[in-house]
Amino acid sequence: MKKTGFLCRSATAAVLGALFCGLTGDALAAGFALNEQSGSAMGVAFAGSAASGEDASTVFYNPAAMVLISGTQLSLGVHGVMPDLTFTNQGSFTAGGPLIGNDGSGSAKGVVVPNFYLVTDISPNIKYGFGVSSPFGLQTEYNGTWVGRYQALKSQLQSYDLNPSLAYKVNDRVSFGAGFNAQYINASLSKAIDFGLLSGGVPQSADGAVEAAGNSWAYGYNLGALFQFPTSTRVGIAYRSKVHQTLVGSATFSNVPASLLGDPRFANSKMTAAVTLPDSISLSLVQKIGDKWELLSDVNFTRWSYFNQVAVVFANGQTSVTQENWRNTFRGTLGMTYRFSDRFKLRAGGGFDQSPVRTGYRTAAIPDSHRKILATGLNYKYSKADSVDFAYQHLFFNDGGIANNQLSSGGGFLIGTYKIDANILSLQYNHDF
Repeated sequence: MKKTGFLCRSATAAVLGALFCGLTGDALAAGFALNEQSGSAMGVAFAGSAASGEDASTVFYNPAAMVLISGTQLSLGVHGVMPDLTFTNQGSFTAGGPLIGNDGSGSAKGVVVPNFYLVTDISPNIKYGFGVSSPFGLQTEYNGTWVGRYQALKSQLQSYDLNPSLAYKVNDRVSFGAGFNAQYINASLSKAIDFGLLSGGVPQSADGAVEAAGNSWAYGYNLGALFQFPTSTRVGIAYRSKVHQTLVGSATFSNVPASLLGDPRFANSKMTAAVTLPDSISLSLVQKIGDKWELLSDVNFTRWSYFNQVAVVFANGQTSVTQENWRNTFRGTLGMTYRFSDRFKLRAGGGFDQSPVRTGYRTAAIPDSHRKILATGLNYKYSKADSVDFAYQHLFFNDGGIANNQLSSGGGFLIGTYKIDANILSLQYNHDF
């Protein structure tokens, strides 16, 4: 019984360390990043995003490409993420026998991701931009009777990034950009506790729960460069820095049986949780072919190995370190656009996105896996100053096996396979002033 205090510590650490996003996804970037920052970029599976500069959403992808926007432009976007998850139990067990419960169907909840961007002139060669985006996020909620409830019930993460930026046009061929990022995150995670087992009674007969929640502000930066060649070719490179977050919050227990009410292991506690969110770099190419076609490509590298562990410190001085051992990832995409008329532009794209989650470290809170991306989109310019972007994207996840052993903390041994896919719809409004 001495190790049951880990229930509190692991739940708190999981607020950051095991947050699920592969279900709401690269929402779905790999891990728990959100790539849905632009309706136009969505339609080509984010291909060419650091070199396109098609609208004000380039504030997020590459501030240097703001020089491609004439005058002042506003872009407002909203993205609906609709995931689907199925878990197949393959012999999960706990002390005293098999884990009892259903497959947790319907746990992957739909989310809405909004963003806002504005680009304007400071001088003929200097552009100013401001963006509000959500670079990380998730929402999933298993029902209280699912087989893995002792490892995860509800996981939620919200993030907001305020991103003022500047771009400088050196000449017709070279431009540079830089931005400052003020990032806020608010996270919570809960899971059931088998108090039947921990109180010495019948396992799985008396469930309680623990919820950990915290929030934090932290700061980073982003840099970009854009190169334009006489061959109607643009090359963009963009970097977003790592961000060190330290969440401050608390862990709260519920339905603690009377026999354990005085046990300090199940007393509500303040805590802090430290984590480093990854940096990333993108290299993009846009090649114009005639007056109607563009070919786009993109390679993105994300240093998820920064997310190696989550350190949690409790008010009583105890410390918990959760090993995540995530790996660095690449995403590669190809896309094309076709200018059908002065009013309509068609888009399509696809690619492959690696998951940072290693098979041996997959959890119920974040059962992420590699995925393939397929996307299409449309831009409709209905007036001289106004246009809208529509996009649809489907993510095909590889099946993800899980064999997560939390017997020592009362969480049981969850064994099975996850099947996941996701549909994403995007709408973006653009206005030129």
